[in-house]
Amino acid sequence: MQTISENACFGGVQGVYSHASKATGGEMTFGLFLPEEARHVPVPVLWYLSGLTCTHENAMTKAGAQAWAADYGIALVFPDTSPRGEGVANDDAYDLGQGAGFYVNATQDPWKPHFRMWDYVAEELPALLGEQFAVDLDRQAICGHSMGGHGALTLAMSLPGRFASVSAFAPIANPTASDWGRKQFAAYLGADETTWRAHDSSLLMAEKGFDGPVLIDQGTEDQFLDLLKPETLAEAMVQRRQDGAFRMQKGYDHSYFFISTFMEEHVAFHAEALLG
Repeated sequence: MQTISENACFGGVQGVYSHASKATGGEMTFGLFLPEEARHVPVPVLWYLSGLTCTHENAMTKAGAQAWAADYGIALVFPDTSPRGEGVANDDAYDLGQGAGFYVNATQDPWKPHFRMWDYVAEELPALLGEQFAVDLDRQAICGHSMGGHGALTLAMSLPGRFASVSAFAPIANPTASDWGRKQFAAYLGADETTWRAHDSSLLMAEKGFDGPVLIDQGTEDQFLDLLKPETLAEAMVQRRQDGAFRMQKGYDHSYFFISTFMEEHVAFHAEALLG
């Protein structure tokens, strides 16, 4: 592992690190905020998964999460959204290939050698964090935006007992029925749509739900509402009687202005679950 940068931040350290990844077969970069408490004891972890076209840097610099995480003594992890670099498959479209990993393990060429973001986020990166930093992997929560909201919700529901809580900003809620999903799943996972179901948060919510609290925020003026399909997830939560809240935020769009407005509430939501 290599240290790219470390900066003092709200009494703690905001770092950026890179490492050779077996899961993706190349170099991966991630951001990690450690609060002051991590100098003395392992601290709880809140994962933040970003959306299409993003890197580790977008939420790290725009969401304003570090101030609130420092208040509660919680670490923040900002993974990249895909493998990158020479020899890694890509596409001219912004919503496929590099920057658009969709948090799945690709089974189809040319994607399958590198696009194994599920394994990277679920297994490899947590193990690396546990080895190298003062984080308590028995206390984890997860959050995400758009494609990252899709990833956060599907990981949380598919790994029972791993995460104390899950939240999302404007998640891609029903990708098996949306062009933000069907296109990527066909490319990464193949034509058999039964393999797609494990990566659709609305279907997972209807089938199994989440074993903890859920918080969803969706802007009413989001320019991508037809692609996100929030109503399907809201209906599944109601039918499941899921512990949680689905909030339509009047006037907000899909941007980081929306995310930063409600980030304090999301961090506090996760802190309550992580710290009891």
